[in-house]
Amino acid sequence: MATVKRDNRLTRSQSFVCVGFAGFFSKTVTSPLEVVKIKSQVGTFHCKRGFWQSFLIIYQNEGLRGFWKGNLASCLRLFPYNAVHLATYKKIVHLHMDELGFISQWRAIFAGGLAGVVAALATYPLEVAETRLIVQNCRQPTYIGVAHTLTKIYKNEGLLALYRGFSLTVLGAVPFSVGCYAVYMNLDKLWQEPPVRFTPLQNFINGCLAAGVAQTLSYPFETVKRKMQAQSPRLPHFGGVDVHFTGMMDCFIQVIRNNGVLSLWNGLTANTIKIVPCFGLLFTCFEMCKQVCLYRNGYIISPLSYKLTPGVDQSLGPYELEEVKRYLKNRNFESGDSSLGNRW
Repeated sequence: MATVKRDNRLTRSQSFVCVGFAGFFSKTVTSPLEVVKIKSQVGTFHCKRGFWQSFLIIYQNEGLRGFWKGNLASCLRLFPYNAVHLATYKKIVHLHMDELGFISQWRAIFAGGLAGVVAALATYPLEVAETRLIVQNCRQPTYIGVAHTLTKIYKNEGLLALYRGFSLTVLGAVPFSVGCYAVYMNLDKLWQEPPVRFTPLQNFINGCLAAGVAQTLSYPFETVKRKMQAQSPRLPHFGGVDVHFTGMMDCFIQVIRNNGVLSLWNGLTANTIKIVPCFGLLFTCFEMCKQVCLYRNGYIISPLSYKLTPGVDQSLGPYELEEVKRYLKNRNFESGDSSLGNRW
């Protein structure tokens, strides 16, 4: 997957804020595509006439606000998801490292997939809230805000409703990891050079390609998951789902029987189109935020320039650099005092 690369010149809190801000911005800008994708997966009437008509129908029925429904829940999910994912990934990688501290590519991808499942479990109720907010009509809402959505689902449908469809996240992680592994194992053949020599642009393309392949392979699982999240006998039209079912397997059967196998990939166009701008904005915003932090930490001369600060060891961590600055400042101060004493 395309992920931002950690810079050791940032503190953990700075890295966390940069990743969170970048994710928040990229998700907000690409929210209209996410709304169309999820409505297509659930099978609401908005998406029966194709990709482009979906935007028009949503606008006519709900206005511009309809394209940002559920975005707050999606953004709120970023911070705990990233924190749990990073902590779990580090633990798993540490367990699979050899005595020299190396880990194979497939083990690293497996660790990423497993960490994703754990992070998804911790934040799954917010994903359910996002789906419910998106499929409802914002002009005739059943839910008002994220907190109200979570509370109402819990009171009316019970705790398990907040985790409905989670097993599909686990199942979908298998083809997702296989897709990532297949792409990354063939990158040297694609570019005709070893991965260590890839440019930032090549790494960006690699990430987008891996995301496209992995998400396409796991897409049917996500489609059924979204239908399970949306369906409820307590909602108008059962939540807008185009088929009624009693469980995961019945949902697969009903979808294939009523709409055909290819309907499991409904919304894939919106999802594929979203990949490049989403990751592009993610990387760009992260770099902009990182520049500000590097300037504050003293590594570069300006937040608008990549020019390094003269005399600063870029291999030092931010706390180490601060210690060096403090030491030099104290030494200069003492030298000044001794010079002043000699004059007298």
